Amino acid sequence: MLCRKTLFVATLCAMAWGQTGLTTIQDTLFEADGTRFNGSLLFSWSTFDSTNNGTIIQQNRTVPVVNGNLLLQLVPNADQPAPANVYTVQYQSDGLNRFTETWTVPAGSQPLKVSQVRTGTVSSGSSGTGGGAGNQSPIAESDVINLQADLSQRPVKGSGYGTNRVAVVDDNGLIETAVGNTSDCVFVDGTSGACVVTFADAETPGGVIDGTNNTFTLANTPLGASLQLFRNGVYQTAGFDYTLSGSTLQFGAAVPQSGDTLTANYRVDTSAVGSINVGGPTVVTTAAQVLCSAAGATNRSSAVSTLGSCTIPAAALHTGDRIEVRFTVQHTGTGSSFETQLFWGNTALLDRTGSTQDAALAAQAEAAIAATSSDLSVQSFGTVLPFAAAIVTSAAQTPVVVSVKARLINAISSDSVQLLNYTVLRYPAH
Repeated sequence: MLCRKTLFVATLCAMAWGQTGLTTIQDTLFEADGTRFNGSLLFSWSTFDSTNNGTIIQQNRTVPVVNGNLLLQLVPNADQPAPANVYTVQYQSDGLNRFTETWTVPAGSQPLKVSQVRTGTVSSGSSGTGGGAGNQSPIAESDVINLQADLSQRPVKGSGYGTNRVAVVDDNGLIETAVGNTSDCVFVDGTSGACVVTFADAETPGGVIDGTNNTFTLANTPLGASLQLFRNGVYQTAGFDYTLSGSTLQFGAAVPQSGDTLTANYRVDTSAVGSINVGGPTVVTTAAQVLCSAAGATNRSSAVSTLGSCTIPAAALHTGDRIEVRFTVQHTGTGSSFETQLFWGNTALLDRTGSTQDAALAAQAEAAIAATSSDLSVQSFGTVLPFAAAIVTSAAQTPVVVSVKARLINAISSDSVQLLNYTVLRYPAH
């Protein structure tokens, strides 16, 4: 049999040279300088079922190339689904893997050249100096086993996704952005609010240090046994050096002397009050949270266009919260009038038409969030457009997309309407 001769004939299953159902690849291989290639080709493949040759088991074979002559037979794999329709071929010489390419072999009775079966090259490192790398051919996601199924299991962005904020996963498995002040804590249900535990660090207790006074006060009541009290940098032991009652410290016989320093570190339970104020009365912070603030787009046509929008996630729409929307629309030119609209989800809050003489329109809307609805008020005015106000009730929606839309009426090329800026604020309930 020819399998024993110098020109080694490779088949996938050590089949006889004359067996039917194989495709012959016959070619002459050259180096870049025109000399004939001497080395070997290492073939590897995945298990697949062929039409004429049964099941082809995953394996690899080495085919020597002498004086550039390549001759081998392979089972056709062009009609097989990926990845079984790829033979991986490594070109080896002088003990190195020079480069790697892939072959897809069709059925046929006539010998084929390498160029007729080559489908791409892949990155290939070398096992020593002188190795090279081929170009990276693109691989479709559908060609990677289970990739698309695995990707479908990962969480994806939701409508309330944003950047530079803590991410939370909503009830639908989508990634949303936590809403709140930068000083807030994010709770396990994805909502945010004042941190239940706040740290008071390096506080100086109140009281005169004169060698006689033995009673001092802290600004807040320490949580549990969290108090760490230092006198001139030396740790003081509770129950021995001092006793603590609420926020009052009382020293024993070793009363702090003139020139001594006292420093206290402790934790505070703020679940009832929301925040602490070291050295003063306890206060609750109700600062507005900026949900969105940006410049908008421009429209020069008669078709209604969304110039700016803000998605308010469900975590920012609690009963008792208040949402405020402010925006300014600029009109350039005097040839066209313009129309401006404001939507709270699918509820229209504002629809006003500015004249050719209106250079701008400003509006402000507020939404009071209730359990099953939102009570919305809006007011607006233009350069000459008179002041107008309205109150609208909208069914509860979560999340809500606030959008500003505008268009020109009888548009001419010299006119435009632009959303100069818009801001959406949240006032959280406490």
